[in-house]
Amino acid sequence: MLDLDILTLVLLLVAALGAGWVDAVVGGGGLIQLPVLMLAPGVTPMQALATNKVASIMGTAVSTTTYVRRVKPDAATAVPTAVAALIGALGGALVASYIPAEAFDPIILVVLIGVGAFTVLKPKMGVHTVQRWHGWRHVAAATAIGLSVGLYDGALGPGTGSFFVILFVSVLGYGFMPASAFAKIANLCTNAGALMFFIPAGYVIWGLGLAMGVANLIGSYIGARMAVSKGSRFVRVVFIVVIAALIAKISWDLITGA
Repeated sequence: MLDLDILTLVLLLVAALGAGWVDAVVGGGGLIQLPVLMLAPGVTPMQALATNKVASIMGTAVSTTTYVRRVKPDAATAVPTAVAALIGALGGALVASYIPAEAFDPIILVVLIGVGAFTVLKPKMGVHTVQRWHGWRHVAAATAIGLSVGLYDGALGPGTGSFFVILFVSVLGYGFMPASAFAKIANLCTNAGALMFFIPAGYVIWGLGLAMGVANLIGSYIGARMAVSKGSRFVRVVFIVVIAALIAKISWDLITGA
């Protein structure tokens, strides 16, 4: 039985609220929510991963609904990406306990620095949608994005939404707004895919996960409405901030050996 003091519980709920907002705008809420969960007394790494997914999927469901209603993302991109993301996340969750985070961190850091620099140096990228491919090439690229990022999300998770966004923008040629809509749909499926493993395995701390899920849901609702109303330029700015935070966190982990 998990026994948390009031201060720790409030910290977890505030982190979930902030994570929901960030996730709804551009993804990367796991950067806030998962590390705080892993610091909670009595919570194992696998329990933190699983409980984080429960909280995240509640918020992502709300932001996904908002984006689908207001942005109306193209099903030809959304469906293959979502299916591949679910499969990838299930596979990632199956191997999560066997893959040390330190094996991923150096590679992810290099990718994030490249992504951040690319985004900053190309201020017009993602302002408007200019698709690079059509037909089967577009579907194949969307499927590859869903599978690869889904695998990462199932195994680790933080920054998943940001990876989806930048790949939809840089590889497929979408603007930041539709890219965020596709990312929400795919991220909903990666959370579901991971939970297909975590729930039967008994890793979820349900009381904590549901409480954080309500906070995440509120943050996601506010963030999704802000993103839709303010447009791609606003999403781009938030994206750059989140990427910078991811770079700082992973760099610190590598330096300190955390």
